[in-house]
Amino acid sequence: MGNHLFDLIRSRMPAPDAPFALLDDGRRFSYGDMVAVSARFAAVLIGLGVKPGDRVAVQVEKSFEALMLYLGTVRAGAIFLPLNTAYTPAEIEYFLGDAEPAVFVCDPAKAEALRPYAEKAGAKLETLGIGSGSLLAKANAASSDFADVARGADDLAAILYTSGTTGRSKGAMLSHDNLSSNALALVDYWRFGKGDVLLHALPIFHTHGLFVATNVILLSGASMILLPKFDPEQVFKYLPQATSMMGVPTFYVRLLQDARLTKEATRHMRLFVSGSAPLLAETHREWRDRTGHAILERYGMTETNMNTSNPYEGDRVAGTVGFPLPGVSARVTDPETGREIARDEIGMIEVKGPNVFKGYWRNPEKTKAEFRADGFFITGDLGKIDPAGYVHIVGRGKDLIITGGYNVYPKEVETEIDEMPGVIESAVIGCPHPDFGEGVTAVVVCKPGAEITAKGIAAALEQRLAKFKQPKQVFVVPELPRNTMGKVQKNLLREHYKDIYAKQLKAGE
Repeated sequence: MGNHLFDLIRSRMPAPDAPFALLDDGRRFSYGDMVAVSARFAAVLIGLGVKPGDRVAVQVEKSFEALMLYLGTVRAGAIFLPLNTAYTPAEIEYFLGDAEPAVFVCDPAKAEALRPYAEKAGAKLETLGIGSGSLLAKANAASSDFADVARGADDLAAILYTSGTTGRSKGAMLSHDNLSSNALALVDYWRFGKGDVLLHALPIFHTHGLFVATNVILLSGASMILLPKFDPEQVFKYLPQATSMMGVPTFYVRLLQDARLTKEATRHMRLFVSGSAPLLAETHREWRDRTGHAILERYGMTETNMNTSNPYEGDRVAGTVGFPLPGVSARVTDPETGREIARDEIGMIEVKGPNVFKGYWRNPEKTKAEFRADGFFITGDLGKIDPAGYVHIVGRGKDLIITGGYNVYPKEVETEIDEMPGVIESAVIGCPHPDFGEGVTAVVVCKPGAEITAKGIAAALEQRLAKFKQPKQVFVVPELPRNTMGKVQKNLLREHYKDIYAKQLKAGE
């Protein structure tokens, strides 16, 4: 038995001197370099005592070396555990305590603050800096002659922690086959080949940038332009060299604000992909008008990698996330009974396939609760499948608003608000209400200088929505709170506005 994921990468690799990565500092790396550098990291991890199945936790800034550490961990037979670079030491303490990694790698500037938590969790603390004694220095001094540790399809390759918007984050266990099967499906579905060059501006602590972007490139023999972060100046600088880009909706919204975005500037591009958060239909239409390209929106999550995608050829329908990927099954069920419901009815989205994770780390009770008896995973996302087979996401199950006994799906109200002239975007939430249980509440971002008010928005909705769906309060704000992947953090909005109706009652309004 070989190393399942890396053996697959080797088998699909172009010539050793074929380009793999171009960095913004001018450095270039070939596929031969990828194999050699990842081997050195694997050797160092083994030298640190890492055994098959051990966790290697990593909180470092995006770099080529960080990607090689991911591959080195896989080749060493260990489990890669990337952590958001924005996490505080207190948050890191939880992850290290829960995962109990053998090694924890951080940036040098954070080492002293994080050392007590690493020691408490029994992890060896290493840094990825350039100084002597760092993990990078050790890797540079190691041999590239390394025999990959045997790992099968069902062995774990990574643990990714969920965003934890309700309760503590949970570690989703992803196997070698979870990652490889999904990447292979995407390579085929999105038509990636050796001539492709991906503009990679996503973070690599998340499934989108680490597994979708990186693994698709590796398994297609393509190359990437690896940018440290999303920066419009860098994007326009390197765009002429690229054939494809993967991004979150925020990327596309910001690029649309730049006069350099034209049909001529993107004529050579093959594909623009968006995910990690819903793409507004208006953004989709505006991008197509400006560039001639229809953004391909898809749907995935930490626990499943990618589930669905709009087609490469055929209609990429704005406001939908396309069809289930080959090998993936999707259905919509009644959230209460689990019974599958008819097309075009809103319910709970459930998925099944080789992409679906093995369960939550050290949490068998939660794992059992999230899977049906027939193996379907309950995603927590509400949506529908239309008569043409396109999947629509209307929100998270926890975002469902129950007001006066009626169910209100936030996406339906948001769509109406977002279509109003002068509105950039909106978020609709449920807040505790003394009479209705929850009050429908809209938080809206408007374009600078737009002549639109909270009262005007509420008045316009009176003609568009049933009374129980109409917001009882509308707030106009400069921006919505987002996480690092661009998702609106409705939990923060609910916390901020949780007392508004109680205050109204107290004031006699």
